[in-house]
Amino acid sequence: MSSWFKRKDKGITTPTEEKKNVPEGLWHKTPSGKVIEFNELKENLYVSPEDDYHVRIGSNEYFEMFFDNNEFKELNENLTSKDPLKFEDTKKYTDRLKQAQEKTKLKDAVRTAVGKSKGKDIVIAAMDFSFIGGSMGSVVGEKIARAIDYAIKHKMPFMMISKSGGARMMEASLSLMQLVKTSAKLAQLDEAKLPYISLCTDPTTGGTTASFAMLGDINIAEPNALIAFAGPRIVKDTTGKELPKGFQRSEFVLEHGFLDAIYHRKELKDKVNLYIDLIQNLPVRK
Repeated sequence: MSSWFKRKDKGITTPTEEKKNVPEGLWHKTPSGKVIEFNELKENLYVSPEDDYHVRIGSNEYFEMFFDNNEFKELNENLTSKDPLKFEDTKKYTDRLKQAQEKTKLKDAVRTAVGKSKGKDIVIAAMDFSFIGGSMGSVVGEKIARAIDYAIKHKMPFMMISKSGGARMMEASLSLMQLVKTSAKLAQLDEAKLPYISLCTDPTTGGTTASFAMLGDINIAEPNALIAFAGPRIVKDTTGKELPKGFQRSEFVLEHGFLDAIYHRKELKDKVNLYIDLIQNLPVRK
């Protein structure tokens, strides 16, 4: 796993550090051991330039990537989860929600917004893994459904950026119902002849993969993203067999026909808009 760390000692300050105004001692270490300054990582869209490792990012970073000048209107931003089942395991679900909201400054595991990308309107839903593992509960399903309704009403393309551990167990069957609801809304989007682009990022698993993540007109992914229904450890334990190298990573999934393409983060905005223009038979935007 990637990790953030701080130097205890200031050490040597180089001219490069001063020029980039790096926050003192803030670095990022990739799984391969490569170390990069935070500002340099941010400038490179959170991709390590040495090993091309795509660091997990959230809705803030994706909105900044896709919306022109980072200008957008957030949709249904105040929707929050309830606890109709009065669920409690090691702690109450209501406490988990409160802690997640305080820690992440998010209302739930997905944000939806409308804005312009390369000059044309688009509705984007982006999931945040930092909020209870990007799990899909009632609010996640409802916000995605309302975002699709908005796209249909205003005749706009829709994009889903998935990053999720799957259904939210604290909501039990209510969570599973979101698979049906979001899939039905996407069928309505299709009937309206509006494009749907699905971007799978690390990780896209469980109920998200079993529903909206694999229903795009175009299904694309970032490099080396985990894309699966059940995780590799569960598959290995169930089958009792050794798994192929790279099993369930986006390259493996592409090779076996479940994805249309894999794109570097730097290419995503151009490629998504290219697909939208081609689907709508519009002049390709420069």
